[in-house]
Formats: sequence, structure tokens, C-alpha cells
Amino acid sequence: MKALVIIPTYNEKDNIRAILDAVLKQAADLDVLIVDDGSPDGTGDIVEELRKTNPRINLFRRPGKLGLGTAYIAGFKWGLAHPYDYFIEMDADFSHDPNEIPNLLRAIEANDLVIGSRYKDGIRVVNWPLSRLILSKGAALYVRLISGLPVADPTGGFKCFRREVLEAIALDSVKSNGYAFQVEMTYKAWMQGFRIQEIPITFADRYAGQSKMSGGIVREALWIVWMLTRSHGYRRRPAVKRSPSS
Repeated sequence: MKALVIIPTYNEKDNIRAILDAVLKQAADLDVLIVDDGSPDGTGDIVEELRKTNPRINLFRRPGKLGLGTAYIAGFKWGLAHPYDYFIEMDADFSHDPNEIPNLLRAIEANDLVIGSRYKDGIRVVNWPLSRLILSKGAALYVRLISGLPVADPTGGFKCFRREVLEAIALDSVKSNGYAFQVEMTYKAWMQGFRIQEIPITFADRYAGQSKMSGGIVREALWIVWMLTRSHGYRRRPAVKRSPSS
């Protein structure tokens, strides 16, 4: 079973070499796709050089900063055109620990979507100010109350999808582009009856580069939940459960 790790980048030259090295060490049957949004700092050029000597590194260049959600959609489509069974989302800044990748891959064997959760069985966040932690936990509660999505960390971005989940979701219909993208993808998978499991991870704030969080991203996350629940008739239960392929 072959897995693809998709990492969106924008101005990550300080992290890109180290994150690629750390990810590729996790498993021999693991490839990486960098989706670079025209980074002015030359991130894409660094990846281009690295891929010349390592066929497990792939690069998808985009002309400018088009957003997290569309970067993942582009990555999913690229991966679905190749023979990958599992698709992992993660950040380039080491806030997601590459050493957790084997745990995601073990859990996906019995599930359809696995979420590396900051809030499963407690809070595991390092170096965040209290205000950001309150915002994140409040957003998680907001999503659960409105949508009924039974996930402790619905905005978490460290995930592993089975190929069948991405094939079942109409990727071109995904509306959100910021961190609300994570909510929308998980909600769509849940409503189609796919099996979702959260595993606890420790999330560490980035040690190099600049955060991409903005007020627009937060506002998008607020309205997308209402749009999703309304589109499904405000149901608070998943559809008929699907059986994952073996």
C-alpha cells in the first residue's frame, strides 16, 4: 500500500529541506508532493533541485498564493492520477511531527479517515498563546454544536485519507479555502458514512517562518459550518456506513 504526503508551501525555505528529509525517513513506500504557491523566497526552486536526485519528491507549482484548500485539492487530484492508496495532509513547519506518520498509517488500516488530534483525551499544544488556544478550542466546540460532527479537533490539518474517500467526495464542490477546508472535508466524509478515527498528537507552533493565519480565514470558518449543515438538511447523523476496501 503506497502513501503520498501532500505539503502545501508558501515561503518555507527555512523548513523545506528538513521537513522533506524527516518525512521520507518514515517509510520506504512513502512519497511527498510539495504544492508550492509561487513562493517568492525560492521554496519551489529548492524542491526542484532536490527532486532531481530523489524520485520520491514531487513538485506541483502554482502561479501565486491561492490558498490552503485549493492547494490540497490540487494535490489530491495529482495523487489520484497516480497509484496511491493513502493521502496524508501535513504542514511544512514541523507543527505536525513527521514521526507521527507511521501512527496515521497504522490507524488507517482499519479506518477511512484518520485525524491527528490536538484535543483527543486532553490538550496537546506547545508554544501557543492562551488567546489562540481559546480561539481554536472555541472553534472546535462551535463546529460540533452546529454540525453534530463527532470530532474533538475538526480544524486539525494532520490527516490521512483512504483513496476511496477522496474519490467519493466531489472535490470541485469543496467551497472553503482556509482552515475551514479541514472542517468541510471531514464533514463530507462523515456524512457519507466513512469511518473516522482520531489519534492524539502533540502540536508544536512553528519554529521558523511566518504564520498564515488571518482574520479572513477565521470568518470563513464561521460561515462554512452553517453552509454545510444547511446543505445536508441540518442532519446530525451520518449516512449509511460504507465498508472500507481491504
